[in-house]
Amino acid sequence: MNSKLEALSKAKIPCAETGVEVHKSICDICTPGSHCGLDVYVKDGKIIKIEGTEGFPGSNGKLCTKGASNRQFVYQENRIRTPMRRTGPRGSGEFEPISWEEAYREIGDRLNAIKRTSGPEAVCWYTGYTKWYRTWLHRLTYSFGSRNYGTESSCCFKATQMAWMTVTGRNYRPDMRNASVFLGWACNTLINLHIQGRELMEFKERGGKIIIVDPRVTETSRKLADIHLQLKPGTDGALALGLANLIIQRGWYDKEYVRAHTYGFEEYASYAAEFTPERTAAITGVPADLLEKAARLYATSGPAASYTSAAAVTHHINGYNNYRALVALQAICGNIDRKGGMLPIHTSLAYTDCGFPTNEAHFIHDKEPKNCREAIGARRFPVWEALAGECQAMDLPRQIETCTPYPLKALVGFGLNHRMWPQPSKFLKAVDKLDFIVAIDLVTTEFTKHADILLPACTSMERSELKGYPGGFLTCTKPAIEPLYESKSDTQIMCELAQYLDIDDDLMKSGLRATMEYLIEPLSVSLDELMEAPLPLRMKEFKPYIPGTYTKNGFETKTGKLELKSAIIEEISKDYPDLNPLPTYHDSYDGADPKQFPCTLITGARLPNAVHSRLHSLTWPRSLRPDPAADLNPETARESGIAQDDWIVLSTSCGQITVRANLTHAAKPGEVYMYHGYPEADVNELIPADHLDPYSGFPGFKQVRCRVEKAKNIPAARER
Repeated sequence: MNSKLEALSKAKIPCAETGVEVHKSICDICTPGSHCGLDVYVKDGKIIKIEGTEGFPGSNGKLCTKGASNRQFVYQENRIRTPMRRTGPRGSGEFEPISWEEAYREIGDRLNAIKRTSGPEAVCWYTGYTKWYRTWLHRLTYSFGSRNYGTESSCCFKATQMAWMTVTGRNYRPDMRNASVFLGWACNTLINLHIQGRELMEFKERGGKIIIVDPRVTETSRKLADIHLQLKPGTDGALALGLANLIIQRGWYDKEYVRAHTYGFEEYASYAAEFTPERTAAITGVPADLLEKAARLYATSGPAASYTSAAAVTHHINGYNNYRALVALQAICGNIDRKGGMLPIHTSLAYTDCGFPTNEAHFIHDKEPKNCREAIGARRFPVWEALAGECQAMDLPRQIETCTPYPLKALVGFGLNHRMWPQPSKFLKAVDKLDFIVAIDLVTTEFTKHADILLPACTSMERSELKGYPGGFLTCTKPAIEPLYESKSDTQIMCELAQYLDIDDDLMKSGLRATMEYLIEPLSVSLDELMEAPLPLRMKEFKPYIPGTYTKNGFETKTGKLELKSAIIEEISKDYPDLNPLPTYHDSYDGADPKQFPCTLITGARLPNAVHSRLHSLTWPRSLRPDPAADLNPETARESGIAQDDWIVLSTSCGQITVRANLTHAAKPGEVYMYHGYPEADVNELIPADHLDPYSGFPGFKQVRCRVEKAKNIPAARER
């Protein structure tokens, strides 16, 4: 880049002389609540540079490591370029190009035929990362007549939401602006969510007190925590119950609030009493005196807000109950529906709490099918069925294999990543038994090689996206560049595919623009106004929630109160007696022999350069950790003669993988942390496929017994 062009680029000024234009867009690499604003520098139709947009809600010009790699993300060499039809065996990757018309017609013909002969439920519709287009796919699934709408939330976020719904009736968020104490469970926002990380730093600067609960020493616990409760993995529920018992025994709980606004307190308190400081310390590894200090600070220095990452606590086979215990702790201290505590979330679009009305709920549920067969996983996970509003996709392989309660014939996967399942190779073997598979994705993956029809999707910089932000903001982006090759946006594909399906849905068939206009119909803004605005617009209809409204009028639970004992599970347990209405605690290990597998494997702890497997193939983020590596304590390494960067073998009852050793005191002795999604060494292959929470169906990704050994053979060079 010449000096004049570079100077102009830094100044963010379009210039006719150089042909550089600056377009506004958003990054969709992470989750929907954090899609940061982008300034996209374009010359001759190609992106030459990306920066953060100043003044953008939340991000305000900042980008994380992942967002900064957007240019590489757009121009990946393995982008899918055209619709394709499989010509070789499944998994071979042998395809021939076809037109969009041919692809749509074949998909429509095959799915309609399955619908006629086997019923609409025989088709499963699935969406992976990210989440911006789920509203459209949910409606399309319902319009087709199936309740088998599944998402990667079958192993991310949804169990957390379910736990909140069980106790309070809906999900809640921390009111950091007015809090005095912050309690963060598995909260490492300085690494995995930079917007919340900055908010937490500002809270600390204002004098707020911070308690971090995490098995590891993290950037957040090291830099910000006043108290770090470094518990053993999977013991969050025992810790919460132990803190609750101390708070109740010391009389620190909000007695009037509990008397007026909770259900089941006596039974809950009686159960929590079993978690004495001594027993809690033995289970969790947190010293009793530190438990007392944390309980006093949390209960007597409020109001107190809390936060957890999306699924860290719930990625255990007792994770849902562990999380319920976390919510119950907040309830007995009167911190729910309280200024400076926890405030309810009312989603406007794609899980985001914007504070203004949209037609999203009508858009989805107006087409919800009646009198159809049960969703995948409904019988196996009845609490999930009662609360989640979608099928439990972790049960998909089992139902394909057993045809129980009915056979599945087809799978339509938008961004489906088979590595989100435990033992993902088993997932691929199962789906190969289906009659028809459609894959829609940005790049070729191992799963796309098993599709019968493959369709090319585009990135956020190549499409229009309707996106809301907390605080009343809404935007509709315009493409910064034309879609590469023959790719289209996922939502456009859904609306066009609707034309070829046997569905009664004139709105979906009318096209993407009509659906977006319907979604924002309650607002006094037009789609064109949103698209022309340089930044997201603050909606006139934005109304901040008034704390205490639910406390006054009743919570959205069966009893109208905060349910420390779940009335829903009380009813379900009549047919499923193993499910307990109280947030009980039990060990979450798999059944492997601890003598043979003496260490604990914890997967998924975030890296600053990765989001699942989305960035593993990009040279820049991958250079920060070139080889798959496991983090282990130097003491654990010494016992096996392991040094930094040695090749090691991780083994569980399911098998083994060979990775590098990364020695760190962030991990406690006997604990092994490994990031997931690497095709050459996928740690999820070491998680048993049936290691699932009976309440939520979530996999126990963060607590499996393992063995660590120095590799005898150095693996051959791996293709990345």
